Amino acid sequence: MDEEAYTLDGAVDRHGQPAIRARTGTWVSGILLLVNQGLATLAFFGVGVNLVLFLTRVLDQDNAAAANNVSKWLGTVYVFSLLGAFLSDSYWGRYKTCAIFQAIFVVVSSINLPLLRILIQAGKRPNASLFRLRTLQGLVLLSVSSSVFLLKPHGCGDEQTPCGSHSTFHIIFFYLSVYLVALGNGGYQPNIATFGADQFDEEHPTEGHAKVAFFSYFYLALNLGSLFSNTVLGYFEDQGMWALGFWAFTASAFLALVLFLIGTPRYRHFEPKGNPLSRFCQVLVAATRKWKAKMTQGDNSLFEVDKMKSAFNGDRKILHTDGFRFLDKAAIMTTKDHAEQDEKFYGRNPWCLCTVTQVEEVKCILRLLPIWLCTILYSVVFTQMASLFVEQGAAMKTNISNFNIPAAGMSSFDILSVAVFIFLYRFALDPIVAKIKSEPKGLTELQRMGIGLVIAILAMVAAGVVEVWRLRDAKEDCPNCVNASSLSIFWQIPQYMLIGASEVFMYVGQLEFFNGQAPDGLKSFGSALCMTSISLGNYVSDLLVTIVMKVSTKDDLPGWIPGNLNQGHLDRFFFLLAALTMVDLVLYVICAKWYKYIKFEGRNGADDNGDGGQMEHSV
Repeated sequence: MDEEAYTLDGAVDRHGQPAIRARTGTWVSGILLLVNQGLATLAFFGVGVNLVLFLTRVLDQDNAAAANNVSKWLGTVYVFSLLGAFLSDSYWGRYKTCAIFQAIFVVVSSINLPLLRILIQAGKRPNASLFRLRTLQGLVLLSVSSSVFLLKPHGCGDEQTPCGSHSTFHIIFFYLSVYLVALGNGGYQPNIATFGADQFDEEHPTEGHAKVAFFSYFYLALNLGSLFSNTVLGYFEDQGMWALGFWAFTASAFLALVLFLIGTPRYRHFEPKGNPLSRFCQVLVAATRKWKAKMTQGDNSLFEVDKMKSAFNGDRKILHTDGFRFLDKAAIMTTKDHAEQDEKFYGRNPWCLCTVTQVEEVKCILRLLPIWLCTILYSVVFTQMASLFVEQGAAMKTNISNFNIPAAGMSSFDILSVAVFIFLYRFALDPIVAKIKSEPKGLTELQRMGIGLVIAILAMVAAGVVEVWRLRDAKEDCPNCVNASSLSIFWQIPQYMLIGASEVFMYVGQLEFFNGQAPDGLKSFGSALCMTSISLGNYVSDLLVTIVMKVSTKDDLPGWIPGNLNQGHLDRFFFLLAALTMVDLVLYVICAKWYKYIKFEGRNGADDNGDGGQMEHSV
């Protein structure tokens, strides 16, 4: 067959043979995975969209505790992304990892619902007789998830009807179930993004451009999937109809898995490269053993495998870069190494001699870390949408005539903003900037991420101003009421729209940046870095709320975020986040100026000047 018929990036089909371009991958597989992502996101947000309200209304937690628990749960979702990325890059490959974690996701969602339906219809807590029902399948798992949603009395959980108290035993099972959902979704998310990008050959001009576009559409699919959860399902759950929302959640998760499996014959794959931790340790050990070794002028003294062996393994060689010079010692060819090489290649001890590519892998990760750390505070801002934005909205005027707007549903404006700004960026802003710069590519990923930080600052300022107005109207119209203000919830629209715009620049830029800058054997890890940024952002938000409440409740004061927001100063917390993000922006600019792009050698021996063509870049 003509060599042009095969992909150039080393992808293989499901049988392990070189992938034929016309029969595998491209937008046929890409669109299927985008729909899969949308449905899976709908399923995930079937749990997450109103979790903060569920905790306050059903489990009777106060606002600060509910916000912290949501932050911890969301954080754990993305911590599991590291597990999924490790298994994918090292052993299972992306297809198998996605399939397994989606299956976990579907099983956990489906086992909750039969019992939930019985609980709601009976208006009772689960008891021993319920566990003995022979018509229900998966009895052990049902016992684990039996009290995920303890709705007593019947119909409780809406804004007017409080639920009864729950035992510690039941609370433990509730958290066990939702954290299993976190496991399934967390392990799946970073791999599906990278697996979708794998369907496009970045060394082919047309497919390489499509690969960049895929990340934008991937994030759009993620947001459109959550739109249904945030509007229709959010409304029904806000009215206490939790069962309806979770039946839709289960159906969506199951359909997503079916569609994923349907595309199996079409997918392109990359073989897992083995445990990256051992490769990293080999570099550190080899460099330490040769700490006295001297490098000659140039790169001639550094060891690298030949081009044919690198291409056979499906890897691109990474060109040597300056910086972290100590690590280069791991690739220095000593007299002993030359003797072993002359004898036979496979006699090389990887704990004594590493390749330049292996050393550059470690350098790459070390260079990514400062950029990654600077994105964590942005995620603190982002996570407020699922917690304090919702609590702020619930304390505002939510009625239009006889229709009640669920506070969590306001995040629909964030989703609409994401959709609008993705298309504005791709079809308006990026072409204009590219024309001004006289380059095929407009804003770089690092520039876009910096813009995202600036917009996030504006979002926090807007949220703080709205809270000042809300408190003003609450004190004038209802000084003694709990969570009441005459200020309309629609005043939250600007802060949601600004967050959505910042996501397009920050998170889409992150996906492209970490995927493009990660070595070939760590692509899923690159996507997981984006997810873990969100994870740590949730944990930092939890820590920040805890510190603020501890400091602000001294001398018997109610604190900035009390159960009754009318007695607090949530505005000060938003302004604090704006100030911290400004400091983070300064640090980010410094790190971006220091960063050096990874530079690959193409499989034809020429430099691959895609995203890694530039050696230095500044915001």
